[in-house]
Amino acid sequence: MKYGPARHHRRSIRLKGYDYAQAGAYFVTIVTQDRACLFGEVVDGEMRLNDGGRIADQCWLDIPSHFPQVELDTFVVMPNHVHGIIVIDDSVGAKHVGAKHVGAKHVGAKHVGAKHVGAKDFSPLPDGATITRVPLRSPSKTIGSMVRGFKIGVTKWFRENTDIPTVWQRNYYEHIIRNEDALNRIRQYIADNPLGWAHDQENPLAVEPEPGDAWRADSREPL
Repeated sequence: MKYGPARHHRRSIRLKGYDYAQAGAYFVTIVTQDRACLFGEVVDGEMRLNDGGRIADQCWLDIPSHFPQVELDTFVVMPNHVHGIIVIDDSVGAKHVGAKHVGAKHVGAKHVGAKHVGAKDFSPLPDGATITRVPLRSPSKTIGSMVRGFKIGVTKWFRENTDIPTVWQRNYYEHIIRNEDALNRIRQYIADNPLGWAHDQENPLAVEPEPGDAWRADSREPL
């Protein structure tokens, strides 16, 4: 199924019985409550983080400090949401490769992890495969626990430094990345997100793209 923010971000599509702690790559999107623009603004196609945005950026970068089996790939903090690729690799242990992110000082997609995660390993659930129920691992090692920890860190800062008590929507969206082509498309989608902000469906002031615009509606669906 292709990713469409309007279709997916308000409901859970997590697979029943699937172990979200097992090795693989996941595309994660986390949106603020009421799509409030808390993290900065997009100017001339570049994301300019405010103090809250810099905290969100740092909390994302801190995920591997709490989950040693995780490496971060491409990600971006937008005015009211975060897109990121999380790679779970049981062989990583305490070794981390620093994530590259798309921000005001970064141009184009920068990424890590491809050199040691083969294309066949990107999907823990290959196309056409059936779901095998397996004993689930500790909840502290799942994508959900990583997202919760990230949300808590950002929310804590906002509650201590602003009058905003609720930062995030209750849920989040994730997609299991099934192959290297999908991985590269998603990397490009994340890198291009600031360029398409005017037409982004998460943008409360979004406008429909004109025919011929570089950012077309179908470019919002990278999978």
